[in-house]
Amino acid sequence: MKLFVCLITLTLFATAFADDPETERLKPALDAITPDGLLAHIKMLASDEFEGRAPGSKGEELSIKYISDQFKQIGLSPGNPDGTYFQEVPLAGIKTTPSASFAVGGKTTTLSYPDDYVASSARLQNEIKVENSDIVFVGYGIVAREYGWNDYKDVDVRGKTLLMLINDPPIPDPNDSAKLDEKMFGGSAMTYYGRWTYKYEIAAQKGAAAAIIIHETGPAAYPYSVVRTSWSKENFELDAPDKNAGAVSVRSWITVDVAKKLLADSGHDFDFLKKSALSKDFRPVPLGVKANFDIKQQVRSVQSHNVIGKLEGSDPKLTKEYVIFSAHWDHLGKHPELQGDQIFNGAVDNASGVAAVISLGRAFTKVNPPPKRTLLFLATTAEEAGLLGAKYYAMHPLYPLEKTLADINIDSMNVWGKARDIEDTSFGMSTLDDALARVAQVAEGRTAIPNPRPEKGNIYRADNFEFAKAGVPSLYIGDKEHLLARAPDAPLRADEFDLHDYHQVSDEVKPDWDLSGAVQDTQLLFVVGDEVANGAKFPEWKPGNEFKPKRDAMMKKP
Repeated sequence: MKLFVCLITLTLFATAFADDPETERLKPALDAITPDGLLAHIKMLASDEFEGRAPGSKGEELSIKYISDQFKQIGLSPGNPDGTYFQEVPLAGIKTTPSASFAVGGKTTTLSYPDDYVASSARLQNEIKVENSDIVFVGYGIVAREYGWNDYKDVDVRGKTLLMLINDPPIPDPNDSAKLDEKMFGGSAMTYYGRWTYKYEIAAQKGAAAAIIIHETGPAAYPYSVVRTSWSKENFELDAPDKNAGAVSVRSWITVDVAKKLLADSGHDFDFLKKSALSKDFRPVPLGVKANFDIKQQVRSVQSHNVIGKLEGSDPKLTKEYVIFSAHWDHLGKHPELQGDQIFNGAVDNASGVAAVISLGRAFTKVNPPPKRTLLFLATTAEEAGLLGAKYYAMHPLYPLEKTLADINIDSMNVWGKARDIEDTSFGMSTLDDALARVAQVAEGRTAIPNPRPEKGNIYRADNFEFAKAGVPSLYIGDKEHLLARAPDAPLRADEFDLHDYHQVSDEVKPDWDLSGAVQDTQLLFVVGDEVANGAKFPEWKPGNEFKPKRDAMMKKP
């Protein structure tokens, strides 16, 4: 890559490269990415007026209008071939009122919602009942042939209620018990088998009536307060023609304390069962407990929207090939039942990411000539409900996925100042990660680092995952960077955010923000995106990557 990437430190290199045509082409674009510009977008999107940007609400109306107006003002064309800036995403909004109880030994325990548990259904029905269903502990609830793992063995769990642990089995390294075995479930990194979405999917495949996940803060990567907030509000599902009849009837979480009491009442020990679940020889354990769920649901149809702007490529031979910059616009909305502040403003998550996408769109309109390939700027809906907007785009792409080179996804920016490094959540997965590392190093001597909390499985928790599942190479940066203002070994500022502000009403614009770091990262993504859009080759998944077969099959299509 040419050293014009050093333009990211504009003052230092402006003179040295003043006569370089490539430098002159990019300088106006990089100059256009500013702290004030990012902050203005974040303040608007995260204002109380937008009421937390829930799909199907006043917040959606204001959000998609603001984003599309910005796309139009900065010179992006409508991204939908129908001539609009919108892709309609059919959703169903579901408000749930559940009741649940466990019966064992003639004693019935009624659970308190949402303090003890949450429960809902993806099925678009007004009432869901599960009565006298036998509870079976199924360990981690995983079937993974590549690891020789099957928690179900030959046990028929149809109609049963499955009780399972969150995350993957932490299998010790046979040569060093202080470490995890890298050959089993990614070692310390969470695989998709550890995600709650997988747990409910496999329960449905097995014909279970209900699936209950035991929440533990460490393995889940977030406290129960996040579960309570996320699952006790109106939630959303794609409004499929079959009304999601194939989903497991009941999806539930319970606190670890409730789980321990349940197991003790049935004559079992939580720690013993958890330890036994670390063996390939584990077999499901019937608990002798009956589960009862009665879920009342208010279901409404919601026509939500992805927002998409387009900058046409300048090369007639390559203009029908595409690079996507994506960020989700939605957040958790307004919760009237709360005392005091009721609005989940979502300033970091993810007004900051949308601000970056708008700023990137504006920057690319300053480039003359524009990149050879067409750029798409995509703000997705319903990420917080399960990546639904991105999932819908991947299922119903406006432009062929085999002609889409990459998705560059932005979800929660570093808003706390310049950093020594940049977190590459998708580290090592594709050649996009190589490009990011090269640009970061050449530009400012920054190192691209993997997510420092791989056990959280962040790579499966953002919109990039839906593009990756569809085969499209995806780059996803995060906010877990080591700030220059702190000692190299100091706690990460982003970890403090996760602990106190993530999915809470306190995720608001703060007076101590310093958006110079967000500018750094946005400029880096600009240069990476420009390189991809002008490159001679499509980005590729690395050998052995789980998404590579899908891409390989896609690219072999005639």
